[in-house]
Amino acid sequence: MILFTSDYTEGAHPAIVEKLASTNMEQTVGYGEDAYCEEARGYIRRECGREDVDVHFLVGGTQTNMTVISAALRPHQGVLSAESGHINVHESGAIESYGHKVLSIPSADGKITASQVKEACISHREDDSFEHMVQPKMVYISHPTELGTLYTKAELVALREVCDAYDLYLFVDGARLGYGLMAPGSDVRLADLARLCDVFYIGGTKVGALFGEAVVITREELKKDFRYIIKQKGGMLAKGRLLGIQFAELFREDLYYQISGHGISMAMKLKEGFLEKGYKLFIESDTNQQFIIIPDEKLEALKEKFVFTYWQRLDDKTSVIRICTSWTTKEAAVDALLAEI
Repeated sequence: MILFTSDYTEGAHPAIVEKLASTNMEQTVGYGEDAYCEEARGYIRRECGREDVDVHFLVGGTQTNMTVISAALRPHQGVLSAESGHINVHESGAIESYGHKVLSIPSADGKITASQVKEACISHREDDSFEHMVQPKMVYISHPTELGTLYTKAELVALREVCDAYDLYLFVDGARLGYGLMAPGSDVRLADLARLCDVFYIGGTKVGALFGEAVVITREELKKDFRYIIKQKGGMLAKGRLLGIQFAELFREDLYYQISGHGISMAMKLKEGFLEKGYKLFIESDTNQQFIIIPDEKLEALKEKFVFTYWQRLDDKTSVIRICTSWTTKEAAVDALLAEI
């Protein structure tokens, strides 16, 4: 069976495995205060074009989302998210379990707009019972979104402006950030996120690392005591150097971008192949997640050789599947799928 289910079906890039092995018996201090973590922080600050950002390393995406959001919000505050947002759908209520409501916003393409955020804030403030309701305080978006769509720089600028106008934090989930940065036509870079966001993270788990996410905090008030919150939420890895080594390897040169670009090239080959053979897309995506409309009779045949994600039923004869490529997808696997359809 060939898996197209996710972008973390394999382990880590060989350069990371080799570095972990070669440094295995070294003694270092713990909890992310070692030289490897500091080296990785330096590379990430360089890519962000800012030396004044704080960089912290956590293990996984759900843990990171929960830690960042619970650190930023007071007990009566909530976070605005697209209704399809990861924190709203795929984290088993992790945010709510720490006392913060996810305030979902309808979205057809996985994105939310500045005008929707403005409308939500005005609606809250003009309600006579506003003090009896959860107060919006943060905007959560992911780049790419759960549907593989991307924000433009102009859209991020507009979100930044409305967040400033209504005193909201802007938080970007970058679990698949590498694929967003390398997508054709994308005009967003790490330096743009560092300029426009209060906090964002760079995903490693889905982009070449064994595990790990790098949180970048730009807003001064969110930096204070963040390590206390990491520890309290169980996110402070004793052997923190395991995270630092991985991100140092990814960003020492341009490995992160190279392997992300490979995942994108495989996704574009799949996309073009399906279109050439007459299949239709459920949504237009230039990232490593492709959503294809498949006749049900073909679906069962594909299941015999390939594993993918069943997304939803479209009508009584067709369904939508998600095919996900990654930094390690083999071109032979792509060719085999295209030959089968």
